[in-house]
Amino acid sequence: MAAAEENSSMFLIFILTMIALPLVPYTIMRLCRAATVKAKTIHCRCSGCHRSGKYRKSIYKRISNFSTCSNLTILLLWIVMIFLVYYIKHANREVQVFEPYSILGLEPGALESDIKKSYRRLSIQYHPDKNPDPEAHKYFVEFISKAYQALTDPVSRENYEKYGHPDGRQGLQMGIALPKFLLNMDGASGGIMLLGIVGLCILLPLMIAVIYLSRSSKYTGNYVMHQTLSTYYYFMKPSLAPSKVVDVFIKAAEYMEMPVRRSDDEPLQKLFVAVRSELNLDLKNIRTEQAKFWKQHPSLVKMELLIQAHLTGESFALTPALLKDYRHMLELAPRLLEELVKIALLPRSPHGFGWLRPAIGVIELSQNIIQAVSLSARKAGGGNSEGIAPFLQLPHFTEATVKKIARKKIRAFQELCDMSVEERMALLTQVAGLSDEEAQDVELVLEMIPSIEVDIKCETEGEEGIQEGDVVTMYAWVSLHRRNGLTAALPHAPSFPFHKEENFWLLLADAASNEVWLSQKVSFMDEATAITAASKAIQETQEALGASAKEIGVAVREAVDKVKAGSRLVMGKFQAPAEGNHNLTSFCLCDAWIGRDTKTNLKLRVLKRSRAGTRAHVAEEGPVAEDGIDEEEEEEEEEYDDYESEYSDDEDDEKSKGKSKVANGVAHQSAEPDSDIDSDNDD
Repeated sequence: MAAAEENSSMFLIFILTMIALPLVPYTIMRLCRAATVKAKTIHCRCSGCHRSGKYRKSIYKRISNFSTCSNLTILLLWIVMIFLVYYIKHANREVQVFEPYSILGLEPGALESDIKKSYRRLSIQYHPDKNPDPEAHKYFVEFISKAYQALTDPVSRENYEKYGHPDGRQGLQMGIALPKFLLNMDGASGGIMLLGIVGLCILLPLMIAVIYLSRSSKYTGNYVMHQTLSTYYYFMKPSLAPSKVVDVFIKAAEYMEMPVRRSDDEPLQKLFVAVRSELNLDLKNIRTEQAKFWKQHPSLVKMELLIQAHLTGESFALTPALLKDYRHMLELAPRLLEELVKIALLPRSPHGFGWLRPAIGVIELSQNIIQAVSLSARKAGGGNSEGIAPFLQLPHFTEATVKKIARKKIRAFQELCDMSVEERMALLTQVAGLSDEEAQDVELVLEMIPSIEVDIKCETEGEEGIQEGDVVTMYAWVSLHRRNGLTAALPHAPSFPFHKEENFWLLLADAASNEVWLSQKVSFMDEATAITAASKAIQETQEALGASAKEIGVAVREAVDKVKAGSRLVMGKFQAPAEGNHNLTSFCLCDAWIGRDTKTNLKLRVLKRSRAGTRAHVAEEGPVAEDGIDEEEEEEEEEYDDYESEYSDDEDDEKSKGKSKVANGVAHQSAEPDSDIDSDNDD
């Protein structure tokens, strides 16, 4: 009986151990991650972001953020663990070792006279004739009398002193950590045990595998449906204009599965009237265009209207049902747009390059969605080639505000950023008509806006110059600076109701041929990961070049210092193209801010490979820099076409031509911000 009770206690201890083994380290990991995220979450402090409630730490929001399925499961398991510890400690007492000296209150080796004296004293206290309490009677019989007998009987005392037990040597008892009812293997218990083994060892793993496989077959690692990727791949075209990117974006399977309700018809009709000017409809055939628009799939109609409602600030008029769909649409938008960028950058051309034009269009759409700025605001006009979109992301700025400051010759967003604080405050309060508090909000946002510089070079490792067919390595240091000194920060986005981190896309492209040679997403949020990646890359590169341990250490320390100063290392490899001069451009595009994109123009000179396999020499009149970028005279520079945002164009085949000089001289040239990648489309 005692063995069965001990086995039951062991079973509870076994269950407690199995729960604690994964739960304790997982809880510690979650707490460390939460503390890290909290330290990194640096958001905009303007009044608009504060009113949005996105970063407000209210009690309700804290409870809502905590009340996730994962957190509640962890809490429940901790409650079960505490209950098991309490139950094991109080309900199933540990088997006590028989200690006769301790029971009689004596020291080991006490004299027989002391033993008798202690026994008489305890008998007066616990003997049934002296104490009628049943517990006292039980204690006297089971402990005091047995202890007295063990110490006064010569054989029992010898056994106790030699083996630790008055009955002599004891056998080893072993138990099994199962409850008592499972040890009685009759018909019912045997069936229960069999069902438990089948359920835990067969059915449960099978159920988990089926759920995992069914989910993995439907979603990718980024929680985007495979059907969405197939749709994006089918509709992605090399000449896809930015104004048409929305039509591809809303075809995601996640959006197509959203419910279509009859009660939404009337609100959507009103919303259509409010955003009609943003739908790229042909005004000459407006009736035909409207009929064609409403003949689309209902989900496509609703998604496009909801997106335009967000971009034009008409979301306040949505019904509760549509507002729920609207929030779900915005919640999915960042990861869908990221996958759409990756689809545009997939190698498709005969040379294995991605497409530049649609990639820029998708990133620009992401900027507009995060900042809630209409697509038509990118249209150039009024002497401003950038459009007014960069201005409209600032708090309290409207089209009227932009027109007012334009009278003071402030037409480009960079001109506003380059002004001194005193001049800008005077402009905003005296010319734009903003109050001091509103002007201060603008100043807070301008302090958050990043400034990007790219230091890039291309070279063949261990060789001078680049020959056709070589494996060329691109090294790019992307540096971020803010006026407030921060590196990792969340963008100003009061109209976007969810947390959104800044991401930058570095594209090495041939703009004239619409080809992206290399692409990589860059994040400034996780400094530790960036340090590890940069250190490893620099170390491997230096080891491949045969550098000494001291040289490797110096190079790694320099890379770590750069990362801590706000830079990120981007490396990539590509095969050198045919012999000749190739005009390349590195685009660094932000997916959250409008007007903070930069580009660096460079020439890549590829030499003809010699027949004997030796390196060809560079002609004296055209020296090549160490990084493989051609340094030529200004009069020998070639002009090339580049891409510019064309949200104002309605037709995909509309062309506009412009010329810009290629950067000449140093290969690792840093670039100034270029708000709309002002370059022209050459379809």
